[in-house]
Amino acid sequence: MPEKASQAKTKKNKTKEIKSKNKYTYAVGRRKSAVAQIRLFEKGKGDITINKKTAKEYLPDYNLQEIIYAPLKLVDLDKKIDVSVLIRGGGKKGQAEAIRHGIARALDKLNQDLHKTLKIAGYLTRDARVKERKKPGLKRARRAPQWAKR
Repeated sequence: MPEKASQAKTKKNKTKEIKSKNKYTYAVGRRKSAVAQIRLFEKGKGDITINKKTAKEYLPDYNLQEIIYAPLKLVDLDKKIDVSVLIRGGGKKGQAEAIRHGIARALDKLNQDLHKTLKIAGYLTRDARVKERKKPGLKRARRAPQWAKR
């Protein structure tokens, strides 16, 4: 019996050691209905992994890739930090903007000196614009049915 208890303790210690080796900064970014969970690894090569795929694989559109890399390029850390992203919900553009928001928040946590630069660029502010709901009696949120005199 005592042997099993000691084995369990060593297993727990091993998992703690593994976690401490891969230090990361965690943040959440949001846009519309997209939510991005960001892990920023300090010692890296500049790789971005989105849902276990590379950024170019997940978002083949160049403009969306530029949105994602924007905060890293702004602070000249695009070749020094690895990013791991878990994203859910929304469309591709909303997801890209949620990732940008999350990366900016993680960079802010990592180094407070970057706060002013990221804030001026507008990357720390959550864009709260969401599609307005449809109202009863209307065709869309505000579009009324066409009126006919006769």
